[in-house]
Amino acid sequence: MPKFAVIVFPGTNCDFETERAIRKAGGEAERIWYRESLKDFDGVILPGGFSYADYLRAGAIAARQEIMEEVKELSKEGKPVLGICNGFQILTESGLLPGALRPNRIPRFICKWVHLRVVDTETAFTSLYEPGEVIRMPIAHAEGNYYANDLSKVRITFQYSDGNGEIIEDANPNGSLLNIAGISNEKGNVLGMMPHPERASDRWLGGEDGLRVFSSMIEYAKR
Repeated sequence: MPKFAVIVFPGTNCDFETERAIRKAGGEAERIWYRESLKDFDGVILPGGFSYADYLRAGAIAARQEIMEEVKELSKEGKPVLGICNGFQILTESGLLPGALRPNRIPRFICKWVHLRVVDTETAFTSLYEPGEVIRMPIAHAEGNYYANDLSKVRITFQYSDGNGEIIEDANPNGSLLNIAGISNEKGNVLGMMPHPERASDRWLGGEDGLRVFSSMIEYAKR
């Protein structure tokens, strides 16, 4: 059974929920303090939270910790690396994904459920979704406004949409370029996303649409 590391930095606060979601999806998970090693894991998850209290920029300090060099090596080996919310910010700050997460268009913290359209099902994290499928997940962030100078290097995975899958401005909660909610690297084995799939992994949480992110990741790791 694939085993995933859930990296915990000072200020991380979604690690327990993420660990539980992986186990519900059928994988093994272990919370790893950022000073420990990632040896013998089949993939890595950088969960949400406020690493180092978002000091300087969100994710900036975590991205420069030694463990991120191990994460980069795992990504080069083709192992899945998932960054959720603050994890997405860490992936862009570390250079594993292009672009940046800026303060929301209206500079305040947003916490609500949103609709997403699945754009790319050829990644390690979306293979169990249908192309164009509309799903629901919650967001909770103050700096989720995605921007990139060069879109040729951006592989869009999820976009904010309305309930019918239309990519309209009213469905864009934070001002992200092209309503981008998640992107992957060229190989499709590194994904960053602002919505929280672990908070949409059980009916009693309000929905299970996020569970297939983890199920897809597990299936990919079995190959």
